[in-house]
Amino acid sequence: MRLYEHEAKKVFVSKGIKVPALYGVIHKPEEFGSLDVKYPVMLKSMVLVGGRGKAGGIKRAKAPEEAKAAVTELFSLSIKGYPVETVAVEAMAEEKGACYVGATMEPATYTNVMMVSASGGVDIEEVSRTRPEAIMKVPITSNSSELPVETVRKLAEFLAKDLPDADVDQLADVVAKVYALYQDVDAKVCEINPLLITPDGPLAVDAKLVIDDNALYRQKALLDQLGIGTVRHDVAEPTANERRARDAGFPYVDLLTVDLEKDPEKIYVGIVPGGAGYGIFSIDEVVNVSKRYLDDRAVPVNFMDSGGGPSQKKVAEMFHLLMDDPRVDVVITSRFGGISSCDVFIRGLVLALRDRHRDNKRLLPVYGRMVGTDLPAARTFLEKAIIETPDELRELHLVVGNERIMADVIRFGLKEALEAKGVRA
Repeated sequence: MRLYEHEAKKVFVSKGIKVPALYGVIHKPEEFGSLDVKYPVMLKSMVLVGGRGKAGGIKRAKAPEEAKAAVTELFSLSIKGYPVETVAVEAMAEEKGACYVGATMEPATYTNVMMVSASGGVDIEEVSRTRPEAIMKVPITSNSSELPVETVRKLAEFLAKDLPDADVDQLADVVAKVYALYQDVDAKVCEINPLLITPDGPLAVDAKLVIDDNALYRQKALLDQLGIGTVRHDVAEPTANERRARDAGFPYVDLLTVDLEKDPEKIYVGIVPGGAGYGIFSIDEVVNVSKRYLDDRAVPVNFMDSGGGPSQKKVAEMFHLLMDDPRVDVVITSRFGGISSCDVFIRGLVLALRDRHRDNKRLLPVYGRMVGTDLPAARTFLEKAIIETPDELRELHLVVGNERIMADVIRFGLKEALEAKGVRA
């Protein structure tokens, strides 16, 4: 779970890492006038995605009128699909140099890594690709929350050789505290980019802190301290669909931006699987079928997991959510009944289609397959439902049993959906 910059800085301060003075955090432009600020100031959009500076989401102001205009502009921005709803106002620091300090985990080896670079304030991944010699990476094999003194010194001296105005001891103090913080809060990433060298010492003018979701139960005190009651993604706030799914009790992740501009030559595929594994398979298979047979014209919209033994109501809501989403053109579903019942699943699906027909809501074609637990009862119910309400279920194309493999069902459904849209497949 990623923290906003101003939240991460609050944690930094609690661990003894210096940050610029924060004048306030505002949620609408008119709130700026109530702040007691000293110029010049930094105005920063608080969004949980990178690239804020390049997108115009960070501004400097030397006077009140300039600051007010900048604040108004920031609140009008959308950065990578996420509207700016919060702006932090903080003091501008006097810069004599800039560097990068960060701790993370190497995913291939699960080894903690401490990294530093005198190239601060720029994309550290780009530095790693183009000038790897500008970064020092030290793998940490100890489980201690403290770095060995010799490691801290080596990292600090690597920074100081290209930062003539920096003090080695002060840099060493920041390096040690960053790693200790990384360990203390169960972080996946803890970094400062840039760490400015100022006349008053190193100053963390930016802060990134991503906490491991699996360890949040250990970090309740920290979350309470920050006033955080809702879990976030590593990169962004939950979307409206993700909040709706969470309230309904099932996992859901949007794979596309909320303000997506759809390509008229493509179809956008909502996925309702029978479990997390089937959900991942379905995403992969939609992409695979699309590339192999459909000129790359099908795009998966979401990941979803019904969980074990979902209720009829929950199943219905999964389909309602996708059919309410204007990005979705067609729904692919699969029920491989093990813990979960095919009978409950089909009743939930039929309930959703009947309710939408009754309420004159959008009905999308649903293609899928159903096998497993309670299949005979599910088949009997579906056959009767089609006879009783053929109009309500006219868009339901469900294979019952093992007559066709799921990959073929996906290919058939996507081809028909494209042709119905007038795109030759």
